[in-house]
Formats: sequence, structure tokens, C-alpha cells
Amino acid sequence: MTTADLPITIDRERIARFCRERGIRTLSLFGSVLRGDFDPLRSDVDVLAEFAPGAVRGLGLRYFAFADELGSILGHKVDFCSQLHPAFRDHIAMQP
Repeated sequence: MTTADLPITIDRERIARFCRERGIRTLSLFGSVLRGDFDPLRSDVDVLAEFAPGAVRGLGLRYFAFADELGSILGHKVDFCSQLHPAFRDHIAMQP
């Protein structure tokens, strides 16, 4: 799947800048945004971030603002996480 196939608009430059400024190496989408059941009026966008070593050190509560910041870029509420339980990770379709 490419970003053109997604039911949301992806501004690659803004996303890249968001990631660089926060030390995010990989930002992946998963969940309904990759399946056919995404509802643009009700669904959130599930996002998994992989941070560069040491990037989260000292972030504190600022980490929790990342979902809102990314949501403003994507135009949808974002469920932002940096870890998935191993039991679920292998069953979730992901798109970097």
C-alpha cells in the first residue's frame, strides 16, 4: 500500500519534519486506516513510533503531546504509541 492508497492525506514533508524534530526513526500506521473499515468521521489513526536511541530521554510529559501534534498534521485524532505488546505486534498490519 502506498500513501496515495490511504483514506487520509499524508503530507510527507511535514511528517518527516515532525519525526526529525522528535528523534523518530520510523513512523508506521496500523489498524483501520490500512483496512477497509476506516471511517473518516469517527476513526482515529493508529501510529507506532520507533525512536532513535536516547531520543525519549528527558521528554517527560512532552511525549503525550505528540498525538495531538501529529493529529493536526493528519487532520484526524491520532492514537500514538511507541510500543506494542508482543502478542499483538505480529498480528497487526503495518505500513511505514
